[in-house]
Amino acid sequence: MAKNPTAEEVDSLVRQFKWFIAGVVLLISVPLIIYAFYLNQRLTGFEDSLKYRPPAVDVKGIDDHELARLASNPVRGGTVYVPAYSHIYRTNGAPNLLTITLSIRNTSPVKSVRYFDTKGHEVKSFLDRALSLAPLESTEFFVDREDSSGGSGANFLVEWLADQVVSEPVIEAVMADTERQQGIVFVRSGVVIRELSPASTTEVSKAVDPEPEEQKSEAPVDPPTDVQK
Repeated sequence: MAKNPTAEEVDSLVRQFKWFIAGVVLLISVPLIIYAFYLNQRLTGFEDSLKYRPPAVDVKGIDDHELARLASNPVRGGTVYVPAYSHIYRTNGAPNLLTITLSIRNTSPVKSVRYFDTKGHEVKSFLDRALSLAPLESTEFFVDREDSSGGSGANFLVEWLADQVVSEPVIEAVMADTERQQGIVFVRSGVVIRELSPASTTEVSKAVDPEPEEQKSEAPVDPPTDVQK
């Protein structure tokens, strides 16, 4: 006749079963936790790699001599007005703060990027020296959401020069707000308000560096002497 297990034996079996279940859960959970941590680190690193960083002007900057050469003898260039919005208004006139990203695409040296407020006062100059962009290269300038100095009528003035005839750059301001349940994103394109065409550039070059008059004049030539009478 089989012997019935005692209470101590039952308790021992229950404890062993619990330890077995805990071991299985631990065996499954630890790799999942490690994998989740790995994914989080990769995501954090990816987001950090995309985080806005100001243009490296110290690396790509143009020296003053080269900038002076382009400014005195430009082949093409111009000034672009880019409308932007530090905030827009919603119900009852309450302001909705916005982040602004100014995108400049595919041009030669960018001479200056200046940020103005609603009243036309200059708030900030983003460049201490000109910034050179390679063909099809892009760069961005960033105004934080909490920076409301520009107001609803904020704008940028972007001056650029090129050492050869090129297509005009694409310059846009992207406004965004994702802090609320309903996100807002819209884009405004820049408008050319001044342009240096090849023809006008030639005139500027002549005015800046005219040819000295003494080089233009020729030495007087004595009239030929008629030796035959």
